Amino acid sequence: MIRVVHYINQFYAGIGGEEKADIKPEVREGFVGPGMGLNGLFKGEAQIVATVICGDSYFNENIEEAKAEVIEMVKKYNPDLFIAGPAFNAGRYGVACGTIAKEVEEKLNIPVLTAMYPENPGADMYKKFLYIVETKNSAVGMRDALPKIAKLALKLGKGEEVLSPKEEGYIERGIRKNYFADQRGSKRAVDMLVKKLKGEEFVTEFKMPVFDRVEPNAPVVDIKKAKIALVTSGGIVPKGNPDHIESSSASKYGEYSIEGVMKLTSETHETAHGGYDPTYANTDPNRVLPVDVLRDMEKEGKIGSIHKYFYTTVGNGTAVASSKKYGEEIAKKLLADGVTAVILTST
Repeated sequence: MIRVVHYINQFYAGIGGEEKADIKPEVREGFVGPGMGLNGLFKGEAQIVATVICGDSYFNENIEEAKAEVIEMVKKYNPDLFIAGPAFNAGRYGVACGTIAKEVEEKLNIPVLTAMYPENPGADMYKKFLYIVETKNSAVGMRDALPKIAKLALKLGKGEEVLSPKEEGYIERGIRKNYFADQRGSKRAVDMLVKKLKGEEFVTEFKMPVFDRVEPNAPVVDIKKAKIALVTSGGIVPKGNPDHIESSSASKYGEYSIEGVMKLTSETHETAHGGYDPTYANTDPNRVLPVDVLRDMEKEGKIGSIHKYFYTTVGNGTAVASSKKYGEEIAKKLLADGVTAVILTST
């Protein structure tokens, strides 16, 4: 019997949502939440002996302490295999799953496995180190994900050969392996070229990365009449972070008024970002969102005006799909408000 320890977050443990994301690691005997379905799919060949639960915020904001606490909990059960997730497209959960799976593999020297949507930031961070079963972007895909996790988990637990990503259902890791093909390379290359020219489907043997190509807009015709908006991924928010934008893997963006505000101060604004030292931004938020300089330029007639709202989120670990969605929504609002140009600041 393969002994398995399963890691899940506060939501899948039934403890609560964002309001409970700061709970510290705890362990429960046996399976919890999605572990019930997973354990059944093992069909007696493996058993979840314990479930470790940790809040997403606690883990990502206290990574070293959380890793150490979870490792001690896992060690107690002497498992043969460790499974984290599935995290789907939940960014902080995905990062936590990848981080703790890698730590367990390195510290306890046992096979590990996790699962998430390909655009989860955790997938990009850890796919070279771990087997990450590909899932859909939400828990709607649970029924599809669990059988794939169980199948690959049993293979890892038994020490069997793991086949290609396509055959096993895990995210490509970028690891190339030599193999003997039936036909030599020149013949295979010509066959692919002929198929491409005919518009037929073919599978490349050397997949290239795909990058977005964004054509730059035309320059602003008259900057002295331009209405300028400020947008930032540096996490500047009103004091107290009223919309609770997460410090990592942000699930939202904020829209805040700066109408009549001549400059940001440490009393009125701060950063919610968890990916850099916040000291300098909190001391003077204008360092990330330059309201003070733009007000001077507005007064001097160097620009037309500053848009009355600024838009902000946290770029730290935020999924590309989420970022695109926020950008599209913000752009529509800016166009509707007659904004001429945007200054996008980072950290």
